[in-house]
Amino acid sequence: MDDVAPSPPTPLTVVGSGALPMAAAVEGERADAARNRRRLLEAARELVADVGAGQVTMEAVAAAAQVGKGTVFRRFGDRVGLMVALLDLAERENQEAFMFGPPPLGPGAPPRERLVAFGEQRMRFAAEHQDVLLAAESCASRRYVHPARAVPVLHVAGLLREAGVDGDVELLTESLLGYLDVALQQHLRETREMSEERLLAGWADLVDRLLGARG
Repeated sequence: MDDVAPSPPTPLTVVGSGALPMAAAVEGERADAARNRRRLLEAARELVADVGAGQVTMEAVAAAAQVGKGTVFRRFGDRVGLMVALLDLAERENQEAFMFGPPPLGPGAPPRERLVAFGEQRMRFAAEHQDVLLAAESCASRRYVHPARAVPVLHVAGLLREAGVDGDVELLTESLLGYLDVALQQHLRETREMSEERLLAGWADLVDRLLGARG
């Protein structure tokens, strides 16, 4: 059965010297409940591909997955919770790339190169998953506390420290990630009509100005 209330997000901790938490997973979930959760998310993902995230409702997901509407609400709480769960699926592959993939995005490259590659990856990820990201981040009180966001925060902060950056690394990290905010990137691309090349160059310039010759 799948009528199990979703577990709260697991607190994030750094294990050892460089391990990062992955995007949130539902812990203690029975095998049948996990299968049903995947079925609901697959139905939601197909709807997003067909009509866009803005048009996906809990009722539509329930109908597509052939379950009751209450089941979807019990699994995800609300529409934002559903979008966050969809985002988790996409984030897992994304995080694997910068945590364990080949350089320059993954380990083995200097911090400056890894930061530039990380920003390029995040901008392309945001463009590809824009609808889901905007829907998942529509709740201001939840957008900054979800475990999926903490992974990039820890990653960027670690690279800044590795590069020898002085000052308040925590705030500098948030300033860098602000450039990659999906709503800002959408505005710059669609309203200000800035090209991808210009935005990528702007990110590299921002990294260089922050790191100077130390990265």
